[in-house]
Amino acid sequence: MLTLPNILTLSRIFAVPILVFLLWQPSWADYAVTFGLYCLVGITDYFDGYLARAQGTVSRLGIFLDPIADKIMVAAVIVMLVSSRAHSGEPVIHGFHIIPALIILLREIAVSGLREFLAAIQVSIPVSKLAKWKTTLQLVSLGALILGGALTQWPWVHLVGLASLWAAAFLTLVTGWDYLRVGLKHMD
Repeated sequence: MLTLPNILTLSRIFAVPILVFLLWQPSWADYAVTFGLYCLVGITDYFDGYLARAQGTVSRLGIFLDPIADKIMVAAVIVMLVSSRAHSGEPVIHGFHIIPALIILLREIAVSGLREFLAAIQVSIPVSKLAKWKTTLQLVSLGALILGGALTQWPWVHLVGLASLWAAAFLTLVTGWDYLRVGLKHMD
């Protein structure tokens, strides 16, 4: 069912290879273009759900694809920011700042596995408001880290990205625990 909300969700998935390409060996201009595309794609995360509810076109495909699109985009950008070199010669995310990046990636994998397990026994865990804030904070933190690559003259942008990455990792742990707690009730 290709409704406008589902097309917006799919656009996030199709944008990932472009984001990866731009972050492969980025110049300041690549960071700037990546930031623009990332913002555009991030906005679709809000509008796909809003339009689906407003138009009454919430679909199983959309419910399935939306969290996958978020996870694919966040994971790909984190991997690229850990591997690509900033102007300083170090990766954008390096040192102990890799810890929140790993927390985010590991939680996404664990929650996906938990959802798959629970779906097999016909148990659904709705996305909480806090999980939506977690996703928003992840998107903001990664956007700030990308923008920091374009605005090297303003190192505070990169610091905002790192600080919000840690905050996103904290929310990631909290929401991951919430999902695990609910899931454990359905395990033998």
